[in-house]
Amino acid sequence: MNTKMNKTTTIDRIKEEGEQEVREAAFSPFTELLTRIGFGARGLIYLVMGVIAIQVARGVSNTPANQQGALELIGAQPLGHILLIIVMVGLAGYALWCVIRAIFDPLHLGSDAEGLLQRFSFFVSAGIYASLIVPAYGYLVGGAGATQNGTQTQQSVSTIMAMPWGRWLVGIGGIIVIGVGLAQVYKGFKHNFDKQFQLYDLNQKQSIWIRRIGRFGTASRGIVIALSGIFLALAAYNFNPAQAQGINGALLTLVHQPYGPWLLGVVAAGLIAFGIYSMTGAAWFRLRR
Repeated sequence: MNTKMNKTTTIDRIKEEGEQEVREAAFSPFTELLTRIGFGARGLIYLVMGVIAIQVARGVSNTPANQQGALELIGAQPLGHILLIIVMVGLAGYALWCVIRAIFDPLHLGSDAEGLLQRFSFFVSAGIYASLIVPAYGYLVGGAGATQNGTQTQQSVSTIMAMPWGRWLVGIGGIIVIGVGLAQVYKGFKHNFDKQFQLYDLNQKQSIWIRRIGRFGTASRGIVIALSGIFLALAAYNFNPAQAQGINGALLTLVHQPYGPWLLGVVAAGLIAFGIYSMTGAAWFRLRR
């Protein structure tokens, strides 16, 4: 009996020590550095997306105003290969931060229904940003990424719809994306907006302006995400994969509305604002247990 209890105690101790080591690694200075690079990389991508969207609104660019289009434009710049390497490291770092937020809950979201939903969304974000490493690597080695206007999205939706219950899966996915977008819009107006940044070395006026930029950018990004979800839901409802659009398709739809170029210009300014706010994380983000 004692031998069995000793074995159980040993296993529990080893498990506890292993969990502690994982937690220490998750909150290490190296992980914080990777995360800060990640915020910078994410910010650069959205900043470039906003610039592309403004060019599209002016009718002077055919580059897709999505993450892949931003990566393509970044890689085409002088020292583009170096920038892409930094962005790839940053994407990995930001995906890691998403996993840390989901598992260790450093933002104290809790384990109620709302908290668990937000923490699950971090896992989704981790997959999205990690997946961008693939096209970034493609541009790095001289290949091409998936930047066609909605083609990849439509092909993926068509494949899923061909599966049993595929139409329902696409519809549910669209509703989830709409929810994520609306949650981002709501987040931009919350009184305790974005607790993960500690704005060190800023006076009150500077802090207020940085948060205003973040609110505007977050809400603008939410609008774009929600529009993408609406197209996804419509594709499922009409059983027509061609109606599915990614971020670029959502932005192009704005152009064709009344006062479309102006609408797209406002959203583009919001994406630039979000990029600037995200890049401030490279300076002001601190990992908190």
